[in-house]
Amino acid sequence: MTDIPTTTAAPDGVISDPADRKALLAQLSDLLGPRGFTANHEAMAPWLTDWRGRYTGRALALLSPEDATQLAQIVRLAGAAGVPIVPQGGNSGMVGGATPDAGGHSLLVSLRRMNTIGTIDKDAMQVTCGAGVILQTLHEAAEAVGLRFPLTLGGKGSATVGGLISTNAGGTQVLRHGNMRAQVLGLEVVLTDGTIWSALTPLKKDNRGFDLKQLFIGSEGTMGMITAATLALVPGVAERRVVWAGVESIHAARALLLHCQRKLGAALEGFEVVPQASLEAVLDHTQKARKPLESDHAWHALIEVVADADAAATLGERVEAAMADAFEAGLLQDAAIATSEAQADAFWLIREEVPFAERAKGPAVQHDISVAVDAMPDFIAQVSPRIEAMFPGVHVVAFGHLGDGNVHYHVIAPPGTPKGWDTTEGKKISAWVYDEVTRWGGSISAEHGIGQNKIAELAHTADPVALALLRAVKQALDPHGMLNPGKLVPPLASTAPTP
Repeated sequence: MTDIPTTTAAPDGVISDPADRKALLAQLSDLLGPRGFTANHEAMAPWLTDWRGRYTGRALALLSPEDATQLAQIVRLAGAAGVPIVPQGGNSGMVGGATPDAGGHSLLVSLRRMNTIGTIDKDAMQVTCGAGVILQTLHEAAEAVGLRFPLTLGGKGSATVGGLISTNAGGTQVLRHGNMRAQVLGLEVVLTDGTIWSALTPLKKDNRGFDLKQLFIGSEGTMGMITAATLALVPGVAERRVVWAGVESIHAARALLLHCQRKLGAALEGFEVVPQASLEAVLDHTQKARKPLESDHAWHALIEVVADADAAATLGERVEAAMADAFEAGLLQDAAIATSEAQADAFWLIREEVPFAERAKGPAVQHDISVAVDAMPDFIAQVSPRIEAMFPGVHVVAFGHLGDGNVHYHVIAPPGTPKGWDTTEGKKISAWVYDEVTRWGGSISAEHGIGQNKIAELAHTADPVALALLRAVKQALDPHGMLNPGKLVPPLASTAPTP
């Protein structure tokens, strides 16, 4: 063991004596062995900084238990010593929710070794797997037996099942299938006293009180640590059509969405919007991207429609008819239906590259927000020009999941703005955006979570009754504040965003 922090300053209840710390770490090392324990700074370093590079912390050690039993033993040892635990999945979160603070008094617990995928029940269309299973691996396992797991996102190569459940992740298929919450049939969770709650067997009907698993979905590891889950699968895609459509306004995009829902029903899987400015940014940023339509349009809609084997034969005709009707009704100005999987993937590449292209243009503040689905066009059309007027030189870009009322709302700094703008003027802009979203009855976090990034804003904008309930649940399940301190649940003293 090396690089054990030796500072004696510590919060209440945390080991401050170096000898006591060494004794605890020795116990954990004996329990986990070399595969599951390290206190070496270089080995821990990649996991101490969040994916966006905004937060870097320190930890007493990085622990990687192999199963729930080992994790429960870790929790009991840490609890007896008064040492907090920060759980981590793929470390691909967007709000610093899996990064320890800079104090160096926490144990960082990785769930990545719990990566077993059980036998897939094809008839029941479900699978039980460990929290450390990577999303892309789950996709491949389901596809191998003709099924699929209906949630995907850009970080599928690193995001883990446990992390996705803990943050109630979204993605591009929420329109049809819902967030991660909708895919969870059962859970296994290690609680803060070191007991294991196992409810992996799904029941269609169960009226024995609260649906307890819902307490842990979206709780960001602050109530308990998810170690396994039973997840719903759906039939594999036998045929799909991907459409790129140009429309004259965000309101026209909304009208096109409603049209597609009427004409295509449950086959409509995704409906994303991209403004012309973002399309141009992507075309400038990556040579892989190609302009989907010959002409320019104020807004673009990316539409995905899928069918299983029973409906595959007629999907193409249905999509063509729906687009023809939309053109006749003046709902779109032009459209291209992908003629191959390669072209379909090229359309999606544009959407996936928008965040990277915007980042390359310079400093920006990003907001993952939602309002009522029918109100989002008005929000974008009314609020964006107000921001650009209040903060001269900035440019507002909104893109993403119009179908479920969630857009990624970026405010880009004026050209030539130096680094650091996002932590000065950008902070003021974000505070204004979140206040405005709240005034519209929306959410300051549609799919990325709260973590440490938005905890002060949550305290400032949330309904006081909702905050009190959140704190009460946290107090009941984690009375000593042992799990993921400083994340999601604002302390009572936190009443305003950080200036």
